[in-house]
Order: sequence, then structure tokens, then C-alpha cells
Amino acid sequence: MRLSIVATLYQSAEYIETFHQRATAAARALSGESYEIILVNDGSPDASLEIAVGLTNQDKHVVVVDLSRNFGHHKAMMTGLAHSRGELVFLVDSDLEEEPEWLVPFHAQLASDACDVVYGVQANRKGGWFERWTGDLFYSLLPKISGIDMPRSMVTARLMTRRYVDALLLHREREIDIGGLWVITGYEQRPQVVHKHHTSQTTYSLGHKFALLVNSITAFSNLPLVAIFYVGLAVFLVAAAFAIFFILQWSWLDAPVSGWTSLIVSIWLLGGMMISFLGVIGIYLAKMFSEVKQRPYTIVRKIHANRP
Repeated sequence: MRLSIVATLYQSAEYIETFHQRATAAARALSGESYEIILVNDGSPDASLEIAVGLTNQDKHVVVVDLSRNFGHHKAMMTGLAHSRGELVFLVDSDLEEEPEWLVPFHAQLASDACDVVYGVQANRKGGWFERWTGDLFYSLLPKISGIDMPRSMVTARLMTRRYVDALLLHREREIDIGGLWVITGYEQRPQVVHKHHTSQTTYSLGHKFALLVNSITAFSNLPLVAIFYVGLAVFLVAAAFAIFFILQWSWLDAPVSGWTSLIVSIWLLGGMMISFLGVIGIYLAKMFSEVKQRPYTIVRKIHANRP
């Protein structure tokens, strides 16, 4: 098979039929009839599944992978990629904020640059000033903390070769940060500037975005754990210096050591640091706990298809 188009469904009912029409036109322009459209239903609470299954009855190229519940966008994308069969795989969101027609210019660049991945980057980030500011902050902090040089304003849409997708699927961790996995999988990757539309409210709340930041850092870096050691060492050296100072003050100047306020402040400071450090260690232990159980990161309830 020449081409696989992979998209996830979550509250996507109003977009599915239009997405299918546009994706079909783009696929036929590129590969004739040698393509498939894989729609992964990530436990969508609306009529997305029913509409998508209806498309399988009309179009033999459509495959619906129905997950048993909502597992999350990143895990649903990886599941869709695992079910793809094409020599080329085009991953794109189904809400039409990313255009299925990008497939054609992405393929042109893939051929001209002789690379394995062409991914979209936004010319201008969407949203208000706070969303743009937090996005810029995320992309500024992540390389410094995690060591992952994440392209700024990267979108989901990307065209990939089969060998790249197979390499990407070798990552089997349960706590998935797909953006980091895209980067560390390697191969030749090239950006293409795109103009992303704003068709719906994002399902990523501020809390969800913060959780993604924490997951991105802890999934690819041990820097927070190393930082705990150095902060603890610094606190020990400062405390030792003060202890020496107080001993000298008491023995040479015969001055009593006082300062109830400073004592309480230091207790609160050290107590807060210890609690936060235990929290950081707890995050890593929770990830280890999740990984060692080896639970599947998604469960497929049923695959709907009329393909041969």
C-alpha cells in the first residue's frame, strides 16, 4: 500500500465527513487508489464512532480503530500508527485545524529533500497572549531541562516514511510524550511552515498543558534528580558555614546565639524543600511503577473495516 492517513477522533463528530472528503481527495491525488484512512476513536463521548463506522460501509479505504476508552491523544496516535500499512504515513488531526491538503506539499518536500519526515510548524501560534506566552516558555525551557531540542510551534501534521514509523513504534513506554519521541527517533526531518486554523476550543486546559510539561521533562531527563543533589549540597554547605560562624561567635566573643525568627524561617524553608524534593522523586517512582507493570498503553475494542 502506498499511503496511510492516520487521525484520531475525540469530539470530532462535526468534522469527520468533511475531513474524509478532503483527505480522500488528497490521497487520490498522490497515490491513486493505493491508500487507507485510519480513524482512531479515543473514547469520544459524541457520535464520532457512529459516523466513522458509517464511512467504512461507504468507503473500503476507511478503517476505524475503536479504543475501549479514552487513553489520551498521544497514545491514540501511536495506536493508529501501529495499525498503518502504507509506505508513507500522513499523521494529521481530524478537526480541520490542520489541512489534509498539506499532504501534497509535504510529499513534494519529502521527495526533494530526500528525508524521512516532513512536519508542520506554525507561522504564528494561535490563541491569546497567555497561550502564546506559555507556549514560548515551554519551548524555551524544555531543551534546557530535558536535552530534547523540540522544534518550536510544531503541529501534529507530519508525513513519514515506513522505516521512520517502524522505528518510532519501537518505543514501548507506557507514559508517552510523542513530541519527544518524534525527535529522539532521529532520521532526517525537515520542517514546513503552515498556517493552522482555529475551528474549535482546545481540549488542553492549563492544567493539562502543565502536566504535559512535567511529563516531557521527566520522560527524557534526570536533571531534576541531579538538581536535588546539588541543592541539598548547597544547603549543607551554607548550614555548615553558619554553624562554624555561631561556634566562633560563642567561643571568641562570648555572645549568645539568638534569632527565633530565623530559626523558624529556616525550618519552613528546609521543610518545603524536602517536601518538593520528595514530590520530584515521587514522580519518577510513579513512572517506574507504571512502566514495570507492562500494561498496554491502549486497548482496542474493535476494528471496523471493509478492506480486503
